[in-house]
Amino acid sequence: MGNNSEEIKDVGLKRIADRNKYKSKPSVSREKNTGMAKIPKSGTAENVTLETGPDFRNMSRMHNDISTSHIRDYRWLAIASIICGISCIGISALINSVKVQERRESDPEKAQVYSGNARKLSFIAIAVWVGLLILIPMLMALLSYLFTLQD
Repeated sequence: MGNNSEEIKDVGLKRIADRNKYKSKPSVSREKNTGMAKIPKSGTAENVTLETGPDFRNMSRMHNDISTSHIRDYRWLAIASIICGISCIGISALINSVKVQERRESDPEKAQVYSGNARKLSFIAIAVWVGLLILIPMLMALLSYLFTLQD
């Protein structure tokens, strides 16, 4: 049994040595977690580690997965701001909301900006409407009081 496993190891080492003998350039293997590349020196068994930049292909996929799941389009808030707020500001909020949905996958940074704009415009439209609902009756009451004092 022991003899057989040693023969298998020897055959495996011979195949690796034969494979490395015919290569003209040293092989580069990328370690998964460290972002370091190992380049074996010819003639020695020692590996030299070189620091490389981050793997942008994997980062972009991870960035898209992370960022697109957290981007909200505030569609219903924009619709509510059209109905229960100043409609011209609410329409611009709805336009920004639609742009968020269009750019969510292709350009997450721009989609995040549009999302913030849609939210901000929706709140402004509702706040202005509520302000007008409170301010107009208060001004009417103040004017009627002033007219009664004048008489």
